Amino acid sequence: MKKGKGLLAFTLVAALALGGCNFTGDSGSQTQTPSSDSGSSNAEQPAGDGKKVFRTFYTDEIPSLDSAQAHETAGFTVLNNTMEGLYRRDKNSQPYLAAAEKHDVSEDGLVHTFTLRENGKWSDGSPVTAHDFEFAWKKVFRDAGHYTFMFETAAIKNAAAIGKGEKQPDELGVKAIDDRTLEITLEHPNPLLNGLLSFPTFFPQKQEFVEKAGDKYGLEYDAMLYNGPFMLTDWKHDQGWTYAKNPNYWDAANVKLDAVEQYVVKDVSTQLTLFESGQLDYVELNSSFVDQYRNDPRFKVIETPTIYFLRFNHEHPVLKNKNIRKAISMAWDKQGLADVILNDGSSPLNGLVPKKFAFDASGKDFRDFNGDMQQGTLEEAKKLWEQGLKESGVTSVTLGVNASDTDRSKKIGEYLKDQLEKNLPGLTLELKNVPSGQRLEIEKAVQYDLSLGTWGPDYADPMTFIDMWVTGGSANRMKYSNPKYDQLVQQAKTDTDLERRLQTMVELEKILIEEDVAIAPMYQEGLAVLLRENVKDFVYLPTAPTYNFLWIDIAK
Repeated sequence: MKKGKGLLAFTLVAALALGGCNFTGDSGSQTQTPSSDSGSSNAEQPAGDGKKVFRTFYTDEIPSLDSAQAHETAGFTVLNNTMEGLYRRDKNSQPYLAAAEKHDVSEDGLVHTFTLRENGKWSDGSPVTAHDFEFAWKKVFRDAGHYTFMFETAAIKNAAAIGKGEKQPDELGVKAIDDRTLEITLEHPNPLLNGLLSFPTFFPQKQEFVEKAGDKYGLEYDAMLYNGPFMLTDWKHDQGWTYAKNPNYWDAANVKLDAVEQYVVKDVSTQLTLFESGQLDYVELNSSFVDQYRNDPRFKVIETPTIYFLRFNHEHPVLKNKNIRKAISMAWDKQGLADVILNDGSSPLNGLVPKKFAFDASGKDFRDFNGDMQQGTLEEAKKLWEQGLKESGVTSVTLGVNASDTDRSKKIGEYLKDQLEKNLPGLTLELKNVPSGQRLEIEKAVQYDLSLGTWGPDYADPMTFIDMWVTGGSANRMKYSNPKYDQLVQQAKTDTDLERRLQTMVELEKILIEEDVAIAPMYQEGLAVLLRENVKDFVYLPTAPTYNFLWIDIAK
């Protein structure tokens, strides 16, 4: 690592100062509507049997709990609370040894040797072994998982070559030396490694169990083994799931909750009704309710580093035109969306990397290097639109908008339709709201015109936003390709000169947003929430997975 005047070591801190946002109050839940006898009828007390139960919601079903396939918030949230990797993140979002008790590094920084905990066990009582990690990691490549790129980000040997089909999954740089010793070999030293290894894609799987479960693995609560603080004891699809404390977890003594109940509840008003009746401990408000609760002691605002943006299908006969894309990006009021439609602490975004996420050694926010991009007046947007239509040989165009069927996504879509159809003559938007899992499948197949995308950082570095857009990348999902961009991403990933790496990432953001207008940034998410006052140590982490129930306690 370079030292001295030129050192620009990022203090990658999400909006919550130096790590997670730790609340004393209610906590959140996601899933089916609880029955009237679910949990405690007294909003400020644990369940009647004396157990400490946290009741929260989610807006969608879990697509899969197979860590090789999981790629969205619901699955990551459950995996983060029922499983763990070699490292886990603490309340300040800093990595600490979890499934491993010791981490040795070779002098050249390339070989990392982990010693697993002797008391590390699966929920069936069998030991967690180094073979479980080797099997699971190679399985991500064998199964063509969504997050193979994380192994490249971690710089694990041969990951890039395997992703290109030049090597086989068995050649990945991970090897079980014996039951308790795992050896990882890197392509180059990587200061981000420890934090990356806390991500669900790096969790273990027990080969014997996985093969016995077959196609059902990760799709039912009893078709899973768990090595984390909780385990699922019920999963009613499209309704909800239940966590129970895992008695075989190595750190079970520090897990305060007996259970967590998550219910699938899509509608905010229903969530709020359940909260007020004492059946949920945490809800996220939309603009319709923020002003009503703003002075409530249970009201909190979380400024997150999650970004929302429009994906363009770059093969669409009209959207492949840069002027059309820029006109769409410029011809609507972002501040109005944030202040009026959302009204939850969200703020306009005019770049790729969010504010208050990454800082250089002098304290300068990464967002300030390029400032606001894709800016201009409505008149300028209309001129670009007219020019783009002429260049495309059309006078009007109808575009479909792929979006989730959540209350928030519906409101955003309706706002965009109103603004863009009014400001860009000849444009018609057709809103297509579908369940989140289906939205992702449509994106993966690039069977859309416009898609309302969202991205929460997987790790604490601007690269988690920047390398999404490499040619053929699993997160690209819009057929965007720029060889120069690809080359610079690879350069930044391997550059140990941190000052030069910073400047490369600044240039990459400018290429993507300003020069290519590859996406249209919309806003940085804020969460307006209600958290019950007897829920203690509820922590929202800045990078995915954001929810960790390990520390929550229910005051009596």
